[in-house]
Parts: sequence; C-alpha cells; structure tokens
Amino acid sequence: DRLYFRQLLAGRDIAKTDPIARQMVNFVYLIGDRETGEALVVDPAYDVRGVLDVAAADDMRVTGALVTHYHPDHVGGDMMGYQISGLRELLMRQSVPVHVQADEAEWVKRVTGVDRSDLVDHRSGDVVSVGAVNVELIHTPGHTPGSQCFLVDGRYLVSGDTLFLEGCGRTDLPGGDPAQLYESLTQKLAKVPDDAVLYPGHLYSAEPSATMGETRRWNYVFKPKTADEWLAMFG
Repeated sequence: DRLYFRQLLAGRDIAKTDPIARQMVNFVYLIGDRETGEALVVDPAYDVRGVLDVAAADDMRVTGALVTHYHPDHVGGDMMGYQISGLRELLMRQSVPVHVQADEAEWVKRVTGVDRSDLVDHRSGDVVSVGAVNVELIHTPGHTPGSQCFLVDGRYLVSGDTLFLEGCGRTDLPGGDPAQLYESLTQKLAKVPDDAVLYPGHLYSAEPSATMGETRRWNYVFKPKTADEWLAMFG
C-alpha cells in the first residue's frame, strides 16, 4: 500500500519533555505517498523538528501542511501565556504551502504570525493531492468558523476538534456555533462511510481511533434525533 499514514501523540511520540504537550494530548498526523516520498503534516505543533525527524526516519519529506483550525495547540502561537511552536517554525525550516479553509485564513495568520501568502485558501470539497494520495477537505464549522476535516483516500477521517471518539469540539470559544456544529456532524460528515477510521485531534478517549460506524453508535453527540434536542444538550 503506497499510502503513508502516521499518528503522533504530542507528549509521547514528539515533544516528550513538554509539560503542556503532555497535558493537551494533541495528535499530529503525517499523510503521504510512499512511492514519491512526499508527505503532508496535519496540525504541526509543539515539536516541529521532531515531526520532521519522524518523517525523515521513514524516508519521507514534508511538502505541505494541512490545518484543521486556528487554535494555537494545533498551529502554534500564544496559548494562555505559553508559546507553542507550529506553522511559523515549520516555514522557517522549509517553505511549504499551508492549506487552510478560506474562512479560517485570517485567524491562522493572526495567531501564528505567518505571512498571508504562505496560506492556500480552500472551499469544502477541494482535494489536496500528495503523490497519488488524495485528501478531500470537508468544511465543518462549529468549533471554529473554518474548521475542516480531511478524508484520506476515502478511508481515514482526520477530524481535528470537530469530532472525537467521545464527544465533540467546544462551541463556547470565539467563533464557536453549536447549531453549525450539529449540521457539520450530522450533514457534512454524513458522506463519510461507516468503515472509515476516525482519527481525532486529541486523545480524549481510551483508544486513539475507531471506525465511524462505532463512533456513530457509541458517541453521545449522535444520540439526539433533532437539532432542537441537540441544542438543548450542547447549545
């Protein structure tokens, strides 16, 4: 299989001595084509050098970045007085395109300090290719206005903070919208098949991944049957 896919846990696989990384338990992902040796990094944060070292050890080189949303624990920047490395440090090491949802671009620029010209705007349904591997971008607002998920080769869903194995992203932060998140979970992600494997943005469950079918069956965010019921619980 030429698809290359790595799930890295901040505080364990990278940033091993960073207490903030160990507390936040973010996942960073590498997606690539083994035959071409090219890879995309999803939400590079905490330990950019460590991520690049993992890719290099696998004979892969990072040629682009994908951003799920603008929060500093995913892209770098100031978080409650702590400076987290991320996109800015990645671009200092090598110039690569950073793929963001169009509604999120200004937020990413403001939080990370990268140049606007470094960001490539996308709409829902756009496809970013790395070698022969296709990654479909699905706009899933609710946690933030420009949150997006990545459907990799039709079989893996990298969901950022839109959806976890248990629960979903918060909607009480700037730009959050519970009604939009309900639509994203029940409508935007409806196209993702049950046998696709969900890979979330944080380790907020005992397991690091699960099929979408299992998640839809067991995750309480899918229990409400109407928008009103959902908003009564999460709004």
